[in-house]
Amino acid sequence: MSQGDIEKRTGLLRCYLSRVENGHTVPSIETLEKLARALEVPLYQIFYDGEQPPALPPLPRRRAGAEPVWGTTGREARFMNRLRRVFSRMQEPDRKLVFFMAQKMARR
Repeated sequence: MSQGDIEKRTGLLRCYLSRVENGHTVPSIETLEKLARALEVPLYQIFYDGEQPPALPPLPRRRAGAEPVWGTTGREARFMNRLRRVFSRMQEPDRKLVFFMAQKMARR
């Protein structure tokens, strides 16, 4: 599939696709989702080379009747999604600075 074909399927510019392909820019999760849809593959295959999806790590189970974890529903979930989008657009040094400041604030 050519860059032109992917450009038509995703709406991403060919020059941007070239920069991603050559490692000159890091795409956001949303962009990776667009590329996976254009290539007609599940998103995990962009990161994983095996035939089967990777095994999921064991996650702690929530007890029946327990309250949902903060950030998984409602207003908190919308806030977390907004943070995820903002952090995906930040440059790495800026992201590190924000996390450093958050750690300092959390220690107080």
